[in-house]
Amino acid sequence: MRSLIPLSLLLTIFDSPVHAYIFPFNVRVGNGVNPSSRRRSPFPVGNVGNAQYVTNITVAGQTIPVLMDTGSSDLWVHFAGTVPTSQMKDTGKSITLSYAVGKASGHIQTTQVSMGDLNVSDQAMLYVNDTSTFTGDIHSQGYDGLLGLGPNQGSVIFKKIKDSGNTFLQNVFESNRSTDNYITILLDRKNDPGATYTGQFTISELVPNFESITSMPKLDVETVNRILKADQHWQALTDKNKGLIGPDGEPIQMKSIVPKAPNGQYVAVIDSGFTFSQVPRDMSDAIYGRVRGASYDTSNEWWLVPCGQYLNVSFNFGGVNYPIHPLDLVDDNFAKVDSTGKRVCIGSFQPITSAFSILGHYDMILGMSFLRSTYSLMDFGKWIGTSGDQDSPYMQLLSTVDPVEARKDFISVRLGGNDTISDSRWSILPANETVHSPVSAEEKKKKYQEMILSRWPYIFVGCLVFVIITVGLCIWRCCCRNRVKKGEADALGTSGKRGLKDFFSKKTARESYVPLEAQRSTADLSAAAPYGYSKQQQAQTPTYPSYPTYSNDQGGYRNNQQGYHQEHHQV
Repeated sequence: MRSLIPLSLLLTIFDSPVHAYIFPFNVRVGNGVNPSSRRRSPFPVGNVGNAQYVTNITVAGQTIPVLMDTGSSDLWVHFAGTVPTSQMKDTGKSITLSYAVGKASGHIQTTQVSMGDLNVSDQAMLYVNDTSTFTGDIHSQGYDGLLGLGPNQGSVIFKKIKDSGNTFLQNVFESNRSTDNYITILLDRKNDPGATYTGQFTISELVPNFESITSMPKLDVETVNRILKADQHWQALTDKNKGLIGPDGEPIQMKSIVPKAPNGQYVAVIDSGFTFSQVPRDMSDAIYGRVRGASYDTSNEWWLVPCGQYLNVSFNFGGVNYPIHPLDLVDDNFAKVDSTGKRVCIGSFQPITSAFSILGHYDMILGMSFLRSTYSLMDFGKWIGTSGDQDSPYMQLLSTVDPVEARKDFISVRLGGNDTISDSRWSILPANETVHSPVSAEEKKKKYQEMILSRWPYIFVGCLVFVIITVGLCIWRCCCRNRVKKGEADALGTSGKRGLKDFFSKKTARESYVPLEAQRSTADLSAAAPYGYSKQQQAQTPTYPSYPTYSNDQGGYRNNQQGYHQEHHQV
């Protein structure tokens, strides 16, 4: 399971089914990528109700419309008619691709895959027979598969069969190293009277009249570290302290959940697989919670707002401001009504729920509701792995919105041509009256899990340091105690040695002591008790004489008295 391999949300809420689109462009099949000297026309991109964008590829001889998903890396298809099994080779490997909503399971096949004049003869792809676990009848929704436009290292197929499991783009870039390794995406907007272009997708080329994108800031997509390589996405950091400008013209401030994100900046994933952008709940509330008459739909987890509400919101990347078209901020493509039966619109920047990053890799996912306001270039750089390209991968964004013209479009489409934007009924509430959407128990659980999982390296290191310090303190205490005990033992041992030395020296002195009665014979001396005591006195408990009798040799007495005191001291 990957934390994020998103696809279009809310694809089954159309009132009537849409048939699969087949776009008219010629498909040439050859033995490799055509020389770069030949310019390819951009591939047309079909728009299904502003909810999903598809383009054509040819798989095993059949032309198939597929979703364009920059948030994943694998190609999978479902054949609505006859399955061309004779033109596919089963690898014997089966996998399941998990998405923010739904999953696709099947066997990995290799076959010929073409897109325009680009051809890969043995492309690995997933053949999905049953799409019910993905999002129901995808054919009736306008597509029969999904083309992942992410890096090779995010591919599940590549992990399963590394020798031949490269993504379609990886194979295209490796086959022709003389071209630059980038793609561009331009999405159109339905029901926009000011639209002057159609949706287009290019590989190693620019859409005509949009060449100025190459002068835009290069947004580093590897700035923020991630725990797993498979979780690498087309992501960028917003500008510091002004990542999102709210409807009152002031920056919306909040704290990033990404542990290594610079203070005051948010990590935004650019993902064409999401119909509605997914942003932090506080951010969504700051956009729609101040709209008069807005309400939060807890079952679908989105804001419902009056369709005539004009809002001015923009993002900042690389020092450039990117305004969101007001027709995209409040979406009216899904025929929603409130409890009174009055038509309402959906706030297209929803609180992030199903795609919430449990590992804390990103703060928001900017989907189609953002991409329709930009022309996007995504350069794979060194991700392709060729020796000639060591540049870091990056993104460039070119705004396609003129705020003045966008306002006119909104007045024409939503207000019937009458400019009532300044009426009091459309004025936003003060910031202190912002309505906050309720947080579900499941979301609280996810936030708690994110708080733990996204910081597990730091928690692990902290625990390891704590254990090391604790063990070190214990060892230090034990060493201190051993030193104290050794000191005491040394002190006792030295004292004991000195005492024995003194004892034996005194004993020797005793044995060499000669009584003062020198006229006694040797036999008498041997029979005499030491220290001048008689044998009878030695047998008795010694007592100090109360009335000593002095002999002519008083010094002898004094010596006897000294001997007494020494003996008494030893007792």
